[in-house]
Amino acid sequence: MTASSGSPGWYLRRLSRMGPREIGGRVGDTVRRRRWRSAPPDCPDVTGARFTAVLPPGAVAAVPPDAAKRLVAEADRLMAGHAEFFGVDRDDLIDPDWWYDPKTGRRAPSGYAFDVPYRDEDAVGDIKQIWEPSRHQYLTRLAAAYTVTGDERYAERVAEHLRSWWAANAPLRGVHWVSGIELGIRLLSWVWIRRLLDGWPGAAALFEDNPVARNQIWHHQRWLAAFPSRGSSANNHVVAEAAGQSAAACAFGWFPESARWRAEALRSLDRHLRANTFLSGLNRELATEYHGLVLELGLAAVAEADAAGVPVPATVRLVLLRMTDALAAVVDNRLRPPRQGDADDGHGLVVDGAGTDRWGSLLATGDAVFGRLDWWPEVTGTDVRTPLLAALVRPYAERGTARPASRPAHFADAGMTVLRGPEEIWCRCDGGPHGFLSIAAHAHADALSVEVRHDGVDVLADPGTYCYHGQPEWRRYFRSTLGHNTLQLDGGDQSVSGGPFLWTRHARSRVLAVDTSGTLDEGTVSWCAEHDGYRPSVHRRRVELTSITRELRVVDEVRGPHREVRLAFHLGPEITADLVGNRAVLTWTRDGEDRSAVLDLPGRLSWRAHRGETEPPLGWYSAGFGRREPITTLVGTGSADGTEKYVTVLGFRGQGA
Repeated sequence: MTASSGSPGWYLRRLSRMGPREIGGRVGDTVRRRRWRSAPPDCPDVTGARFTAVLPPGAVAAVPPDAAKRLVAEADRLMAGHAEFFGVDRDDLIDPDWWYDPKTGRRAPSGYAFDVPYRDEDAVGDIKQIWEPSRHQYLTRLAAAYTVTGDERYAERVAEHLRSWWAANAPLRGVHWVSGIELGIRLLSWVWIRRLLDGWPGAAALFEDNPVARNQIWHHQRWLAAFPSRGSSANNHVVAEAAGQSAAACAFGWFPESARWRAEALRSLDRHLRANTFLSGLNRELATEYHGLVLELGLAAVAEADAAGVPVPATVRLVLLRMTDALAAVVDNRLRPPRQGDADDGHGLVVDGAGTDRWGSLLATGDAVFGRLDWWPEVTGTDVRTPLLAALVRPYAERGTARPASRPAHFADAGMTVLRGPEEIWCRCDGGPHGFLSIAAHAHADALSVEVRHDGVDVLADPGTYCYHGQPEWRRYFRSTLGHNTLQLDGGDQSVSGGPFLWTRHARSRVLAVDTSGTLDEGTVSWCAEHDGYRPSVHRRRVELTSITRELRVVDEVRGPHREVRLAFHLGPEITADLVGNRAVLTWTRDGEDRSAVLDLPGRLSWRAHRGETEPPLGWYSAGFGRREPITTLVGTGSADGTEKYVTVLGFRGQGA
């Protein structure tokens, strides 16, 4: 059991993952924070500030009616004070308490921002519950509802809440001035709120003519310029910081420092987008929801620069293009991407109502900005965000850029392979790096895991994330080896955790062979990889998907000294399992039609079904952050000595069988 985040042991382990340059930078940050405590600066005087980054004519008219209807329904729910954040329903958003956590009933302490122990749930509450409303993405929804309806009630509520937040959260006071990603996303929200309220008579008085608003905007940008995420923490956080900073400096370019902040932020965005992304286009954190977050942030930042006529490095657009093509390549037939690594439901820009498909929206925006390729999946849904972003973003002009001629199945740099079969069988195989940077903050101990779907239904499921802070036993489970569809030795994880966002030893995986030349109707596609996380033992796995028999064959091989073995298969929440001996009959319903499969498990292991167990956790699925539900997990136990092979066969029956 590892010490909690913030304990002396954690600090030592965290320090061990930093290089000299990062340590020096963090020492400088500490000195600067102390200096800022004693000498808070004033926002420079500004005269003649104007907001010119408005939506072009026709942008609002291009919003599809059904998307507008969903947006207005969500806005009306918000107007009544109702919202849901990470599985917690709130009814207090008419007049919110910005420091209150409804999950624990606690209220974050006041005081100098950098003294707030935000990782300590006993002192602060669930920090995600406190931070999320203050990203003000529910206010971008209300502002968008004003834009599509002209109903000033929405605009007035936005103005009330912004004034309330600014009054309650003076610069450098309290929990909302602790984390750069929060400041960056909040700035991006404010830019869009001002844009979406442009037709409202009170918009200028709320923003550019309001010294309180200008003070907040200036201090947010000053903070981001001074305390960027660095070194081992330069993951999606630094992209959010750069995107928010560049967007604000473009749209709110009223200050003496604006040009410098804008140039530095765009350079940072360019550098870190490239650093955070494989050449194949997949995000290096190998956490799919952060792929979506970074793509959203990048597109929003480009939109602001284009709206302001500010040049954007060509490599920024190129990375975003590759990310979009990669997303189109890995989604299943229902436009669901892999459930890999951490997921906290974070978004870069929210202007849509509930029920809008995030991934379909991103692909629709990619189509509008970059142009779809012939092999891209069809996107049938509609959204508000795409026509608004597309109205601002300059069309991609690099026509000579090489793009995949057919749908990629294997991403060698990311170690991800997607095998596809008939009847929309989809299988993701994981043979990639453990995570990104030395701490691999958002990685799971899931080397060689598989994720299998049939027509979009999770059959062998990645259980998800559920939580970050405050519940260490659940955090450990959802990122553990046992919590994934792979093999565990001697009851331990393949990689060693040093805290909830820290891995001190990383399993190294390598893909040995891939054959994706088979078609959806005939032939066999296959993948083989191994990892050294249990050295001196080696775990090797081979996966074969045969079209004509609709069978997925998984062969696990363990080489090395005597070890205790546990092999886990987590079934999706829609799957019912009848386990007899080493055979499980799986049944589910899709679109009113009964479907089934047979899972033949290795007879060398002793099999047991687990469901919704809590001490310790086993048999759980998290559809979204803060939410969990019981599922059936099949666990086989035994031992390996020398070289052992374990063969699992998942056979799909014909639809309706």
